[in-house]
Amino acid sequence: MINKNIKIAIASGKGGTGKTLLSTNLAAFISEKDTTLLVDLDVEEPNDSLFIKGNLVRETEQYKMIPKWDESKCTLCGECTKNCKFHAVVQMGKFIAVFNELCHSCYACSELCPTGALPMQPHKMGETTEYQYNNLKFIESRLMIGEEQAVPLIHKTHQLVNEHYSNITLQLFDCPPGTSCPVLAATENADYVILITEPTPFGLHDLKLAVETMRQLHKPFGVVINRSGLGNDDVEKYCLSEKIDIVTKIPFDKEIANHYSRGELVYKKVPSVELALNELINYLKNNIINRSLQGIEALK
Repeated sequence: MINKNIKIAIASGKGGTGKTLLSTNLAAFISEKDTTLLVDLDVEEPNDSLFIKGNLVRETEQYKMIPKWDESKCTLCGECTKNCKFHAVVQMGKFIAVFNELCHSCYACSELCPTGALPMQPHKMGETTEYQYNNLKFIESRLMIGEEQAVPLIHKTHQLVNEHYSNITLQLFDCPPGTSCPVLAATENADYVILITEPTPFGLHDLKLAVETMRQLHKPFGVVINRSGLGNDDVEKYCLSEKIDIVTKIPFDKEIANHYSRGELVYKKVPSVELALNELINYLKNNIINRSLQGIEALK
């Protein structure tokens, strides 16, 4: 069976460019006509729930597997420290220390221990909460305070989406900012990536980093310019020179900031935002969604 899923990731080279603004308003707008899934993968500081006031469906505690040293079985042979590529297992004299924050749950130390002295144990890393808001299904994953690694929780969230929401055609993923490992994990399954930026020197600098990342990942992408009219036209010149589609622009408007600061969806209150969303949806339909669905039909 071939699932007709179109996964759209919304990312940015830096924080504060409008990822949450675009993700929440786009998801709510589309859900007025079609069932839509929104997933907040910015697990270190998720905030889509400030704008999507849905009914709680389910809460799930998320765990990763961490080795626990069993002193009674250990012969201090050194195999565990030799095989751990992340330096999460360290021998200190006659003691084996396991640093949970560094462990990538690769099982190497546990599987290669000749005496079974490092059995893997579940370690809570965060929670995933599912909501229903009319035709909008909303998932938020939140990393526990003190946890160092976001990637395992992002992978768990992708797994939950594939297991329970494969019947929803359009899936939107609000990704972490930047170009580090969490962004790679969040966008790895995306059919298309929307890079949202702002017309400032900082916005252009970090957009270039995000563009290079997407090209290295061989992900198709386009750009949305938020706060258009505030800065200069260097972002537009860059996109033109690099042959990058500018999908739409969201004008700079203090009314957007006023509503956003109160935790309100903006597109119903500011006509220019609804116009930009319509332009974005038409672009996705013509260039991504219809082509993807035609490709899926051809595979049947």
